[in-house]
Amino acid sequence: MYRAWKSSHSAYTPCLGPTGREVEDIHVFKGHPFRFPEPSFGSYELLGIDKNLCFERSTRLGLYGVAPAEDKDGPPVDWETVNWGELQSQCLDKNKGRFATAYSANIFSDGDIGSPVATEREHKADRPVDSIVKNTKRWWAPKKQYGSLTNMTGRTDTSLTEPKSAVLLRSYTGKNYTENDKQVIRSIVAELSLRTGGQYQVFLFVHVKEDRDIWSDDEAYEEVLDAAVPVEFKGMTVLWDEASMKLVYPKLSKEAIRVHNAQFLPVQVFMQKLREFDYVWNWELDSRLIGHHYDFLTKLVDFSRKQPRKGLWERNERFYIPSYHGNYDTAFRKSVEWAVGQDSIWGAPNLPVVNPTGPKPPLPAPELDRYEWCVGEEADLITLSPMFNPIDSNWVLRDQVWGYQSDVFPGKDLPRRATIITQARLSRKLVDVMHAGNLKGNHVGSEMVAPTTALIHGLKAVYAPMPVFFDRPWNGTQLARWFNGGPRGQSGGLGSAMGWGREGRFQGATWYFRAVPPPRLYNNWMGYEDTDVGGAEWERSHGRPCLPAMFLHPLKDVRPTPKGYTSESRLPY
Repeated sequence: MYRAWKSSHSAYTPCLGPTGREVEDIHVFKGHPFRFPEPSFGSYELLGIDKNLCFERSTRLGLYGVAPAEDKDGPPVDWETVNWGELQSQCLDKNKGRFATAYSANIFSDGDIGSPVATEREHKADRPVDSIVKNTKRWWAPKKQYGSLTNMTGRTDTSLTEPKSAVLLRSYTGKNYTENDKQVIRSIVAELSLRTGGQYQVFLFVHVKEDRDIWSDDEAYEEVLDAAVPVEFKGMTVLWDEASMKLVYPKLSKEAIRVHNAQFLPVQVFMQKLREFDYVWNWELDSRLIGHHYDFLTKLVDFSRKQPRKGLWERNERFYIPSYHGNYDTAFRKSVEWAVGQDSIWGAPNLPVVNPTGPKPPLPAPELDRYEWCVGEEADLITLSPMFNPIDSNWVLRDQVWGYQSDVFPGKDLPRRATIITQARLSRKLVDVMHAGNLKGNHVGSEMVAPTTALIHGLKAVYAPMPVFFDRPWNGTQLARWFNGGPRGQSGGLGSAMGWGREGRFQGATWYFRAVPPPRLYNNWMGYEDTDVGGAEWERSHGRPCLPAMFLHPLKDVRPTPKGYTSESRLPY
C-alpha cells in the first residue's frame, strides 16, 4: 500500500515520530471475526475498504501507548516530553515543496458587509480572527517564508502541488483526558500528518467555557492552555470562546451564537486565517475509528469524488441498505429515480434570499444526463450519515433558522438538510460561503449548516455510506421501513427516524448520537469487561477481540471498567 501511495504523490520525505525514528506503520491480522455480520447500512466493497482485515488493540494502538513504546535509544517514550505540534511542524518543513504557498482570499464575503470581518477589539490583539489562531501563527506560512517552488522541488507548475487538510479535534476546557483519549489522538497525528508528510495537520480545537479574557492577557491564555490539555498536545492546540464568535459575527443573535447551535463558527474563523488548507475535518473527540485513519478517510474521499450529481441529493437522504437496495451504482440509482420522478434536485434552488455560488447544471434536466456531471469533482461536503430533510420530521432542532428572509420570503420556508453527528469534511469554498452567510446574519443549527449551505448554493455534497452495524438481526425490509420511513423512501420528512420519540431505533447502532453498541464493542476491544464480555479473565479463554474497520460513536470517558459493568447510552427523554 505504501509503494502505491508514493507512486501517486509528489516527492515525499519521511518524518520522525515520538521515538526519534521514522513513523512506523501499524500491523493488522488477515481475516475477520467468526460469524461477524454484514453491515446493516453502508458497504465495505462500495468504499473499497478491505473487510477481511482485523484490528486488535495491541497491534492497532501499541505504538501509541497501549504497549510500551521505546525511543531510538532504548528507554520507554516519556509522552510528557513529546511535542506533537513541533513534530508536525518539522514534518511539514521537510515536505513544504509538495504544497501550495499562495492561497486565495474569501471571494464570497467581499462586498457582503461594509466593514472588515470584525470591529477592532480594545486590547492587544488586532481583531478576533487573529486572536483565535494566536497559538497557531507558526502554522500560517506566507509565500515569502517558503520561497519559490523551484527552489524546493525543481518544479514551477503549482498545479502539481497537493491539497492539504486540517483536522480539528473538538474538545473543551474541563475535559479529563483518559489514557485512551491520548492514545487515539497520538494515532490520528501519526497516521494522518506524520506518515503522509504533512498532507493533514491535526489540531486540538478547544472551546474555552470559562469567562476569562484570554485574548488581551497572555498570562491568562497560557494558564487556560496549561490546564486545558495534556502537555504533549499544547503545541497543536487552538483555543476559542463564544465571546469572540459574537465579535466576528455581530449580526447573529445570542441564541444563534451558542456552541450547540453554532459549532462551525470557530471552524470558519480558523479557515479564514489559515488559508493554506483546502479542506477541514470537523472531528468529534468521542468518536473512534477501528481501522487506519488515513486509509479510511482516503476511501471516503475517493468514493465522494466519483459520485455524479444526478440524483445525488436523493441518494444522500437515504440510508444505503445493500440487502434492500442492491448494487449502489445500478439498482439503487434506478430505485431512487423511480421514487423521485420529476422532483430531483438539479442545481441550486431558486430562492430570493440566496445568490448561489455553485456551478449551473450543463443540461436543462437531470434525465438528459447520463450520470456524468461532476464525476471526478471533489466533494465540498462529505458526511458519514444521510443528509435528511428536517421539515415535518419532528426532529427537535428542525426549526433552527435565523435570517434567510425578506419581505416576500419567510425564513421558515428555507429548504434545508441535516445530518446527525457533525463529523464531516468541508471544502474551503463551502466554509467560505458559510462564513459569508453568517456575516449577513443568516444561520441554521449546527447539524444543518453545512448540508443546507451546500444545498442552497448548488455545491457538491456526498453522504459516504460507511459500514454501520446493529446489535439486532433486522433484515433489509425492516431496516428500510424503520429508517427510510419518510415520503418516497427517504430518511427525513414525515415519519423520520430522527424525529422526537423515534430515535430509540438507533439504540442498537454503531453510529448515532446515543447508542449502546459503541461503548460495549470498544470496551471489549480495549480489554475491559462490559455486559458480561471482555476483561482479563474472559480473554484468557477467548483471546483479544479483533474487529474490522468501522467508526463508532458515542464513546465517553473510555477507561478500565469494574467487574459486572454494563454500558448505557440513554436518550435525553
